[in-house]
Amino acid sequence: MLDISPIVLLIMAVTGFVTYKGLNDYSFFYKYCFDIDAVRAGEKHRIFTAGFLHVDWMHFIFNMMTLYFFGDYLMNSVGVVYFLLIYFVSMLIGNLITYQMYHNKTGYRAVGASGAIMGVLYASIMINPNMMLGIFFIIPIPSYLFAVLYLLYSVYGMKQQNDNIGHSAHIGGAVAGLTLILVKYPVLIEMHPLLLGVMLIPILLLFVLFKKGKL
Repeated sequence: MLDISPIVLLIMAVTGFVTYKGLNDYSFFYKYCFDIDAVRAGEKHRIFTAGFLHVDWMHFIFNMMTLYFFGDYLMNSVGVVYFLLIYFVSMLIGNLITYQMYHNKTGYRAVGASGAIMGVLYASIMINPNMMLGIFFIIPIPSYLFAVLYLLYSVYGMKQQNDNIGHSAHIGGAVAGLTLILVKYPVLIEMHPLLLGVMLIPILLLFVLFKKGKL
């Protein structure tokens, strides 16, 4: 039996059901995906619902496996309510940043729970930098290195814009998760200043590229 809390299991189940529905019913997918034109026209619900859809099952599995590895750890560290706050605020902030970056780009669409997942990942790593994660869940690497590499890949994905994955939401989710965990435990800034600096590198890179108009 999987060692997983009911809360994390429920999030995975709901996300799996919505993803299944979306992959088998394009009208459903389109109704709830992040579509910049629809959001601009007033369909604000998409900022939230897009976080439960995925472009394919590999996209879903990657996100849910990361949640499986880090979700319970974070929940046990901060409590159920604050865990849910981190998860859903990271999801919303990720998609709000996506809206801010692409509000003038007609036809832009994206989906994915990655904003929420990055929030959980970044918050967990700040609490325990010594956690390990495997590339393809096999080759062990420090979790903070995985997070930084993943965000760097997200910056690359934003430049390419060819897979309908909300890469900008990854960045926003990471910012939200990092901010919320430092608000709850500000002592982490003094405990892990170097780690904080390393994890901010992709976020600062994104800011510089955006300011220079290269995204």
